[in-house]
Amino acid sequence: MFGRSLYAVFAVVAVTATGCGGGQESYTSIVDKAKTEKKLVIGVKADQPGLGLRTPDGSFTGFDVEVATYVAKQLGVEPSGITFKETVTANREAFIEQGQVDMVVATYSITDARKQKVSFAGPYFVAGQALLVRADDTALTGPEALNGKKLCSVAGSTPAQKVKTEYAKEVQLQEERTYSACVDRVLGGQLDALTTDNVILAGYAAQHAGKLKVVGEPFSTEKYGIGMKKDDTNGRKAVNDALEKMFADGSWTKALQASVGSSGFTVSQAPQLERY
Repeated sequence: MFGRSLYAVFAVVAVTATGCGGGQESYTSIVDKAKTEKKLVIGVKADQPGLGLRTPDGSFTGFDVEVATYVAKQLGVEPSGITFKETVTANREAFIEQGQVDMVVATYSITDARKQKVSFAGPYFVAGQALLVRADDTALTGPEALNGKKLCSVAGSTPAQKVKTEYAKEVQLQEERTYSACVDRVLGGQLDALTTDNVILAGYAAQHAGKLKVVGEPFSTEKYGIGMKKDDTNGRKAVNDALEKMFADGSWTKALQASVGSSGFTVSQAPQLERY
């Protein structure tokens, strides 16, 4: 009797341990989880109009969401099997490393520093840094005009520091947790400008038509990638293959036009994949 009870205890512990593994920790690759569970948790932004935005009913819309949904389908996961989880710039690597998400599709620029922590597929889009200012501001025409001005960006992002280092040493940098918080402060007059990628800013300008505008020619190159667990070689290849198909069958152009075309942003050509 004792032996049978002890076996039952071990069985319960084993099942519990397996259940707690949840997410990608139990799998070598995102490909395996998608194939086995038919479910994925995907990190997206929740406050970027046209790219990743949480709607009043709790669902997510935007170009990044469309890309994520397409890629997941190619991996064998239907939209009903996707759980979208809000990420902000500062926690994307941590969410991947901790297994809170299986991949991140959130205006996530591919950089050498980030490659030390996560793997990237893509790029699936190439943006350029610009400025968002109030519509009646005629003085701020580009980054060189920011000396003495208050510039906002988000924690964990590098655009504002780039402006200070390369264009306007006297600019006053302000950090917020999210871009939408920066937008609110620019609208309220507490800050003069927000800097990040032009496609992100175009969404905010469209959301606040007549109150905000995008200025300055793009002064950087930001390659958006899909982040996943470090050294997930199979996952990176599978996601790249999915993106290649999305580029080729017209789905990429259709999704981009539907998401940001109305903002006045010029829809570009699909980028070249970098299969490292």
